[in-house]
Formats: sequence, C-alpha cells, structure tokens
Amino acid sequence: MTKYYLQKTLAQKVSVSGTGMHSGKQTNLTINPAPENHGIKFRRIDLPGTQDIQAIFKMVVDTSLATVLGTNGAIVSTIEHLMASFAGLGIDNALVEVDDYEIPIMDGSAWIFTKLIEKAGIKEQAAPQHFIIVKREVEVIENDKSVIIYPESSFKITCKIDFSHDLIGKQEIVFDRAKNNFGKEISKARTFGFVKDLELLKRFSLAKGGSLDNAIVIDKDGILNKEGLRYPDEFVRHKLLDSLGDFSLLGMPIQGHIVTHKSGHSMNHLFIKKLLKDRDAWETGPATR
Repeated sequence: MTKYYLQKTLAQKVSVSGTGMHSGKQTNLTINPAPENHGIKFRRIDLPGTQDIQAIFKMVVDTSLATVLGTNGAIVSTIEHLMASFAGLGIDNALVEVDDYEIPIMDGSAWIFTKLIEKAGIKEQAAPQHFIIVKREVEVIENDKSVIIYPESSFKITCKIDFSHDLIGKQEIVFDRAKNNFGKEISKARTFGFVKDLELLKRFSLAKGGSLDNAIVIDKDGILNKEGLRYPDEFVRHKLLDSLGDFSLLGMPIQGHIVTHKSGHSMNHLFIKKLLKDRDAWETGPATR
C-alpha cells in the first residue's frame, strides 16, 4: 500500500505577544488549527470584516525590508520568520490572528514560534500533502546573485552568502527536510544588520522596535551583542531561515533542491515568479514516503 506524506496542522491554538520590528507596536498573535486544504492564512482581528489573507505569492505587496502580504486594504508584514517555522515543521494548515499589521519580531529568529508550535503539538490530517515536484532546472541570475532549483528526491536548500565584513565573509549551509534539522540548526538564527543601516532606518521612522534583544548588530570591529553569536555561522543560517519563509509562499512544499547565492527577499520572490511561469519545469502531486 502506497504511503503519502499527510497534511499537518496544530493540535491546539497557541498565543504570544511581542513588538513589531519596524512599527515598534505591541502585537498579539494567535495560531489556530485549520482544516485540510486550508493553507496558511492571516486574519486582522483589529479590522473586523476584512478578508483573510492567504500566505501565497500572489498576495505579496512588498519585499523591500520584509515580506508583506495584502488584500483589499489589509496588510500583514514581516511574516517570514513565522512562515519559516511553519515550513520547517511541515505545517500546512493554520489560521494566524493578529491585532496589528506587523508580526512580532520576538528575539529576531524563528525559535519562539517554533517552540510554540511544538508545545501546541503537531497533528497529522487525513489528506495527502501536495508538492511542487521539480522536473528541470530553473534559475534567476542578476550580476553575482542567483537562485537556482534542481530536481531532487526530497526538499533541500543550500544557502550561500558573501559579505566584505571580516566577521562574516563567505558562509554556506544546507537545510535538508529529510534530516529534520530545522529546530536545532536553523530556527534560533537571528536577523542581523549593520549599525550604519540601523541608524538610517530609524531616521526614516523604521526599525522602531529594533534592539540588541532581537537582532545581531554589526559595526566595523565586530558585533555589539554582549552574548555573542549563537552559531559561528549564524548569519548564513538566518539567510536560510528567511529563504524557507519566502519559498513557502509557493503555497505547497517543494520536492527539489534550491541553491541561493547572495539572495534576499526580493530575489527570492523574483525566482518564485519565474518558477511559476516555467510551467513545464514542474508538476504537482503527492509524494510517497
């Protein structure tokens, strides 16, 4: 008898509160279980009567500083860390309720969301997962930046970065869904930025909630965070975390190997657009265990 990967949701609802990275506002968030084939949806409970926002590529309205979804005048921003937790833990169906437009940044990683979901419990459902099954290579290349996908029997992401700063330099890491290494190796990696960029953002009334409690801050000599790094290569691990969140907006898991080089939110979304247009490069269907 053929066994397929089954869809998953949470066993019970969980809630958390935190500050938005750019808004500086306190946001209350609740993740609810959802039925089969529901997908991930966001609901703005502070805007009663507005349509739920589905977490799929066509709902993306901005990728300049964070990934922002929107429909009919309602938006939800900075979703990538929460979406990474859903993707890393294999959650297909959930309803996320928020009372403001920005998902709280928490500690700058996906760790708190991941622990919340694990605490709630993960429930298998009866319906099979449907995958985007990659049949041939697809690539997006801009100067020295690239995102390429190859056929593969499972889902992998290889993430490569290259910064001129001595603390970062060239780093590379692989996420392999079959090895289930998200919780320990990826989820705790924090967002990072340079002092000069943070000062500029705050001058334009952005990053109001940013601090050493929720980001690694880098100056010319090193990092300002007294506790240091959680991993020697925390920077590339966070870039991979962001990529997991971005690629989850395809709306279904991927059977293929994505390789990114110096990519970010905008480049990842250009790639999704190209992949969806290259209809002969992939097919959809259930994957066997």
